[in-house]
Amino acid sequence: MDHWSTSLGVDDEFEKLVRRVNPPRVTVDNDSDDKATLIKVDSANKRGSLLEVVQVLTDLNLIIRRAYISSDGGWFMDVFHVTDKYGNKVHEGNISESIQQSLGQRGRSCRSLARCVGVESAAEHTTIELSGRDRPGLLSEVFAVLTDLKCNVVAAEVWTHNSRMASVVYITDQTNSSPIQDPDRLSNIKQLLLYVLKGDRDKRSANTAVSVGSTHTERRLHQMMYADRDYDHLNTLVHSADQLRTKPLVTVENCVDKGYTVVNLSCADRPKLLFDTVCTLTDMQYVVFHATIITEGPQAQQEYFIRHMDGCPISSEAERQRVIHCLEAAIKRRTSEGIRLELCSEDRVGLLTDVTRIFRENGLSVSRAEVTTRGTQAVNVFYVTDASSSNPVQSQTVEAVRKEIGLTILRVKDDTYSTSPPDQQTARFSLGTLFRSRSEKFLYNLGLIKSCS
Repeated sequence: MDHWSTSLGVDDEFEKLVRRVNPPRVTVDNDSDDKATLIKVDSANKRGSLLEVVQVLTDLNLIIRRAYISSDGGWFMDVFHVTDKYGNKVHEGNISESIQQSLGQRGRSCRSLARCVGVESAAEHTTIELSGRDRPGLLSEVFAVLTDLKCNVVAAEVWTHNSRMASVVYITDQTNSSPIQDPDRLSNIKQLLLYVLKGDRDKRSANTAVSVGSTHTERRLHQMMYADRDYDHLNTLVHSADQLRTKPLVTVENCVDKGYTVVNLSCADRPKLLFDTVCTLTDMQYVVFHATIITEGPQAQQEYFIRHMDGCPISSEAERQRVIHCLEAAIKRRTSEGIRLELCSEDRVGLLTDVTRIFRENGLSVSRAEVTTRGTQAVNVFYVTDASSSNPVQSQTVEAVRKEIGLTILRVKDDTYSTSPPDQQTARFSLGTLFRSRSEKFLYNLGLIKSCS
């Protein structure tokens, strides 16, 4: 055993001893605040404690209205003001137990982030991780490959940002609904998906790897996007006036007398915002020593006092700019562009393949997707944009898609959606035909369809 492994083992044993002597204490207080429930967390500090607590609160679908965080001197003391999604106080339920369990867990091993296709076999499914350059029809091609390989998609989440795509897909064997464990079959799945990801343009960043251990989907998506450098070149993008108005404001300055770097963030508030920013700071190897989170109306204000893991504040302009761009990317990844379409239907083999093919054939591109299976029902959410331009999706295109899929199956959930007739229907559908022919030719070359005509 090398010196690093020995040191890691000693640190791990010391950490477990500290947790036994000082177990985490969680208090749920519904009396001190008229509008929110206070969750107070006291624990011996360890790297990642803040993220673990915020992740638990996020997974419980709690909205963090305010937070006061302090972790100086080896002790972690946080107060979170939370409500449910309707703005009501919450009953304790299993909040305390969930947080205590998360803080009491043994530190997870760090997995390599330098991968774009990974396959992980879990108890009930096999997990596939995909990341690469986004393009119209990519999701349709991925699902077509999985269907042809007799894989059933039971859940998936897809993010796109800055021309990059990341997704975590959970599959089972079509024949017996069990996880796929055969090494040769897994290797074939990986190679074909890698070929789809590369396409004609993404020869550099597409790679394959096998992942191990458990996966928290949204946590993993942040890691994959960060590893794929989706934050690059954000400052060179052309922004519309509306995008400039809603652009997050991030400032990074050094507090010399205290030895901290102070990060201030102001943007439109939304669920899971704190989770997204803390994920990014953690991935960038920064430690949050103090923080104040305040939500006033539609705006959120976040202030962090941070240092790098080596104990030093930010020391260069390049590093300062990188933190700004990474936090901007973390906020924008979950911002859903396009019209929200909700699909609820009896689940069947090939459903996702058919739905995403119809999107592609009508010139629609999927900017984000959430796929779930509840019993025998498929409950999916898609955000779709016009694949040809930045213009809003025309209502006639959406209605054509709904008629083909089923008006009662696919519904529009978007306040800005209008049923006014489009001006360029013919051009839009000819473009969809172009996307269809290109994707079908690509799948034909893979041997996954009989004809590309």
